Amino acid sequence: MSELRMMHDVPVMVWLAEGAPIATEQDALDVIGNAGYQGARWVAVPAGRFAPDFFVLRTRLAGAVIQKFVQYGLGLAVVGDITDHIAQSTALRDFVRECNRGTQTWFLTDLAELEERLK
Repeated sequence: MSELRMMHDVPVMVWLAEGAPIATEQDALDVIGNAGYQGARWVAVPAGRFAPDFFVLRTRLAGAVIQKFVQYGLGLAVVGDITDHIAQSTALRDFVRECNRGTQTWFLTDLAELEERLK
């Protein structure tokens, strides 16, 4: 399901690729609760664990999920290849670019990239 790793003294809850998708705000709250209980400051979730609606901005699922992470003070890293999703949506491409400029939500290709950003 998940494991807690230290990346440059930052506790990161890394979710495995296998498992139920994050398809609702409640699913996000379950992830947040687990991460908080383990003492994580960041959560790394494989892109494939998100329901397809997460990558369709008009569904507002991404905004709702990210807002929950903000409210609970946890960073969120969406890890994996999302080029197909980005190719289908200029809005998503812009959203990802803006998130990656910030310090709370990042869309990254792999855990090595997350570890580098947490330096």
